[in-house]
Amino acid sequence: MTTPSDPGLSAIMSERRQLINLAYRLLGSLADAEDVVQETYTRWYAMTRQQQDAIEVPGAWLTTVASRICLDLLGSARTRRERYVGEWIPEPLPDPTEWITGRSADPVDRVTLDESITMAFLIVLDSMTPAERVALVLHDVFRYSFAEVAEIVGRTPGACRQLASSARRRIRATPSAPAARQAGIVRDFKQAWEAKDIDALIGLLDPDATAIIDGGGLVSAGLHPIEGSERIARYILALAGRAPDLTILERTVNGQPGLVAQQNDVAVTVAAFDVEDGRIKRIWAVRNPEKLRPWTAAAR
Repeated sequence: MTTPSDPGLSAIMSERRQLINLAYRLLGSLADAEDVVQETYTRWYAMTRQQQDAIEVPGAWLTTVASRICLDLLGSARTRRERYVGEWIPEPLPDPTEWITGRSADPVDRVTLDESITMAFLIVLDSMTPAERVALVLHDVFRYSFAEVAEIVGRTPGACRQLASSARRRIRATPSAPAARQAGIVRDFKQAWEAKDIDALIGLLDPDATAIIDGGGLVSAGLHPIEGSERIARYILALAGRAPDLTILERTVNGQPGLVAQQNDVAVTVAAFDVEDGRIKRIWAVRNPEKLRPWTAAAR
C-alpha cells in the first residue's frame, strides 16, 4: 500500500500541476480540470503496486489518462452547452500570484499562465473538434511528439500532424496585440467606464466590435453577442447604472490585461479583451458567479 513516506508518491503528485494545466486548456474550466485530475489519480491508485511498478514513465501514463478523460468530456460538451443558458465563455483565471484554488493552498494547484492560456486562445480552441484541440495542446504546448499524441487520441501520427496544422491555422487567423499595448487601451476603457463617457467608450471600440456576456442563467446577461461599438458602450453604461457602488479594477485575466468589477469585495464581472489595430475588437465578460469564485478568493 502506498504511504506518505513512499518516495514514489512525491513523484506521482508532482505531476499534478502539469495535469491541471493540461486539463484546463482542454476544457476551459478549472473545476472540470480538477475533477479530471482527481479521476486520473483515482485510476492510478486503483491499480495494484505491481501494476504501478510495471509502468516505466508514470507521468506519461497520467497525462495519457487525463487526456483521454478530457476527450470523452469534450465529446459530450456540445450536449452540455445546449443546456447552458446564454453564451458560454471559458472560466477566467487570475494571475497565479493573486489566486489559489478553493480546494487547496498547495502551489501545485496554480495554473501557469502564458500565451497558450489567453482568453482569445481558449475561445479558438473551443471552436475546434476535440481531436484537433488535444493534438494542438499536447504537441504545441506540452511538446509531445505526434507519435505520442497518436497513441492518446487513437489516430495515426500523420493524422495528428494534420489535426494540429489545421488547429494552428485557426490560431494564426486571430492576431492579438502585445500585452503592453493592450494594457494602455484597457486602462483608458476603465477610465471611460468610470466616467460614464459614452463617446470615449465608443472611440476605444472597433466599430464592428463584439461583446459576449456569460451569465449562465444565474445573473442578468445578454443571451446573444452584442454587436457594434455604440450598442456595447450603452450596455456597459447601463450595467454601471444598475450598480452605482461598482468598483472597477485592472487585473491580469488569463495572462492579459483585463478588468474586474466588484461589489462589496465580491467579483461580479471579469472582462477579457482582444485588441486589434489599436481598438478593442472583442470583449468576453464573465458574470456567472460559479466561474468567479477564484476571483473573490483572490480579492480577500
